[in-house]
Amino acid sequence: MDNNEFTPGEQGGETKKRTPNIESKLRHNIVKMPEEIRKASGIVIWGRRIKSLVFTTDIAIIRNCDADAVLAVYPFTPQQAISSCIIQSAYIPVFCGVGGSLTKGLRSITMAKDAEAIGAMGVVVNAAISNANLAAIAASVDIPVVATIITPETDVAARIQSGASILNVSAADKTPEMVEKIRREFPDFPIIATGGPTPEAVARTVAAGANAVSITPPSTKALFSEIMKNYREQDGSGGIKGTEKK
Repeated sequence: MDNNEFTPGEQGGETKKRTPNIESKLRHNIVKMPEEIRKASGIVIWGRRIKSLVFTTDIAIIRNCDADAVLAVYPFTPQQAISSCIIQSAYIPVFCGVGGSLTKGLRSITMAKDAEAIGAMGVVVNAAISNANLAAIAASVDIPVVATIITPETDVAARIQSGASILNVSAADKTPEMVEKIRREFPDFPIIATGGPTPEAVARTVAAGANAVSITPPSTKALFSEIMKNYREQDGSGGIKGTEKK
């Protein structure tokens, strides 16, 4: 990430000030969020500014990335054991999925309360949740409730009135357009949005009005592929081919 910033100089000008970047010998090869995200305003929750969220439940990636938070939503019924494992392993805030379609009613309320009790920064409900269920969850916890929006037909005003604290816009390549539409109607409401697969897509999402962006990281298979490629370019002694001394 480019964490440079400008500070006033002695003569009223601007002096470029570089933020120190500390790495270690072993933990320098991390999954980095796109630099374009840093142009977003962020969402401040309890004094902590969140701009980037890594969309994964892979603890190895969570422990080796520079995201501001984790979006821990997965395609199975939410389970406290999974949420607890992620929260205990992460050193950044975690937003836990608590269902809303198959997992709904009292169970989703219980999952939200459990997530709060074990330290989640917020809970995420999926697009199929009813407004009544959303309202019940919002009334049961004292952490932000993130409502997922996937189609333009969603009644965003009803979601907000039912207790959503943040909107999570996930509409594939239509995400920037949906963010822009919501932003026109609700200029100041917090929005997280999916960033897309390229820096240009992330930039469009931020320009459309997203306050924070979620990024799907490379799979462990893809990361291993690059590592193994580098290994194959090394000789048996660990040196890079073609660089050994004669």
